[in-house]
Amino acid sequence: MRYYLRRGTLILRGSFRAASTGISGGLSRVSTILNHSMEPGGIRRDPERELQGILACEGLPPDFFGLVTSVDMNHLCILQYDFITVFITAGIPSGTASGDSISLIIYSREGMTDAALLESILTATEAKTSALGSMGYLFSGTPGDAVIVACEGKSRHESAGTRSDAGDRISAAVRFGVPEALHRHEGTVSRERPSFFIYSRFQGDHWVEWLPDQCPYYPCHFAGQACDYCYCPFYPCSDETLGQWVKSSSRNGSVWNCSSCTLLHQPVVAKYLADHPEASLEELKAKIRMKK
Repeated sequence: MRYYLRRGTLILRGSFRAASTGISGGLSRVSTILNHSMEPGGIRRDPERELQGILACEGLPPDFFGLVTSVDMNHLCILQYDFITVFITAGIPSGTASGDSISLIIYSREGMTDAALLESILTATEAKTSALGSMGYLFSGTPGDAVIVACEGKSRHESAGTRSDAGDRISAAVRFGVPEALHRHEGTVSRERPSFFIYSRFQGDHWVEWLPDQCPYYPCHFAGQACDYCYCPFYPCSDETLGQWVKSSSRNGSVWNCSSCTLLHQPVVAKYLADHPEASLEELKAKIRMKK
């Protein structure tokens, strides 16, 4: 899966098995997932046609699932918890913002059965309701709320209830992320770009927001490095020229260790990937070879 922003639209690209309650929803295989921020008042236009127009402008195939919101994509929150990544935009309707809604996109890089995909929607909705309750709201959501759950890889997870590996991570990300997304939309937390959170087990389990201008480790590799992709979109790439699998110190199994990889920290590579978000790893490695 790759994700990127284009003119107020979050675009996820991959080969997904997905379930959606949003635009063009259902249960299907799709190559693109969208969350599009429409202009205030634009929510009353034909959203499916607008999303189809975005696909055409980007030169993307017509198979998609989509969401629409009036929330600015700079208020997007992205939460990564092991193999689960959750994308959240959130707004509560008011007298001047009737189009606000809570939109959830949940991605698993490990496969799920169709039953688990559908159960993920229940788990995410329950977590959203819990998050709203913790903030003092006496409702479970807004009329425009929608959820998309997508996965790649061979089917592995047969359940996504809160006691399952997938469901536990989905629930935790949504419960933490919905308030954070609301704070950004309402202006109580100010960010000029989408917020990225990672679930860390270092010095105790907790969520950490990565802020490039406040990173205590800069420069972690070399002076002048680019930090646009501190959390690599290729992870785990399994390219043994860039890293290696090592035994995990915190749980059973292995983890991909690429701490010495500087590929995406090279400014020329970071810029190329920003301009060509679907570039392959081999393309990026070739940019370094050309530079040399």
